[in-house]
Amino acid sequence: MNGINKNGVYIIGEIGQNHNGSVDIAKLIVELVSRPVIEKEFNLELKPMNAVKLTKRDLKEELTDSQMNRIYDSPNSFGKTYGEHREFLELNDEEHFEVYKYSKSKGLDFVETLCSKGCLSLLKLFTPDYLKVASRDLTNLPLLSAMAETKIPIIVSTGMAGRKELDDALNTIGHYHNNIGILHCVSEYPTHPDNVNLNTITYLKKNYSQYVIGFSDHTIGISAPVVAVGMGAQIIEKHITIDRNMKGTDQAGSLGPDGVYRMLRDIRVTERSLGVEDIYIEKNVINAKNKLERSIATNIELKEGDIIKEEHLHLLSPGDGFKWSQKNEIIGKKVKKNIPVNELIYPKLIE
Repeated sequence: MNGINKNGVYIIGEIGQNHNGSVDIAKLIVELVSRPVIEKEFNLELKPMNAVKLTKRDLKEELTDSQMNRIYDSPNSFGKTYGEHREFLELNDEEHFEVYKYSKSKGLDFVETLCSKGCLSLLKLFTPDYLKVASRDLTNLPLLSAMAETKIPIIVSTGMAGRKELDDALNTIGHYHNNIGILHCVSEYPTHPDNVNLNTITYLKKNYSQYVIGFSDHTIGISAPVVAVGMGAQIIEKHITIDRNMKGTDQAGSLGPDGVYRMLRDIRVTERSLGVEDIYIEKNVINAKNKLERSIATNIELKEGDIIKEEHLHLLSPGDGFKWSQKNEIIGKKVKKNIPVNELIYPKLIE
């Protein structure tokens, strides 16, 4: 996908509905994830988040009338009915555009989840970097066709999908383009550790290698996305907020400022730590190797003219002398100068 996997893991902060119907709160969340990330021990300034994501619903295409009109009596309710609650949380097209512009001013990409064909109206105002298909809409093939027709790159989540559902979605989008990312996801909020099944990432990378593979995380904490990066995930998506104690159904399961910082730090450190598929002596280890590794040393005092035998030898630090694999370069040699007990045997001391 354009712009993904060229400069490391692509991290999306999902604002979702955590703005609580306020553009100002949405902007505060954007500002939060644009802050620099510092690994203090090595004084590394690490890349912040790559993108933020909003969700757009068209309430005329959301739920049945009976569901929209049902009483919504919850501490997290913003209205008497579920429909009033949803309407309160919706930002209009112009407000989405305002958050988009603010995100761009902070150097962030902008991802938009569209939940119905009517939501494509916001594309008259701006073009998101990526469109997102929520897990619930992976089988909404008419929506997928309408989104794919725009030719904007698409990221899909698989939280409610098996292979058939995923293949049907990919075939539908593929009629228009194949600029697609697939996120392993489990639509359980929060996701129980036994159900995360991160090995699905490996499965997707093997069986859908033509696409960019990632992980949309609904677990508590930050270990799962960090491990996912270690398993090869190229996109990470995580819910974020400015205050986990704010009113709202997703706030408690999201990352607050400290969690966002720790996740970004750990993911960025992890991707730097993966390195290359090889085994070698890292140049920064040479000093430790010379100091700590063991070399061939005397276990008795050897005098000038003595012939060295294997029973005269054992291993001691430092590591700048002969290794045990080189013992045949020492055994049988004559000592040129007295060597005390428990000292290394260097080339200049033998002939």
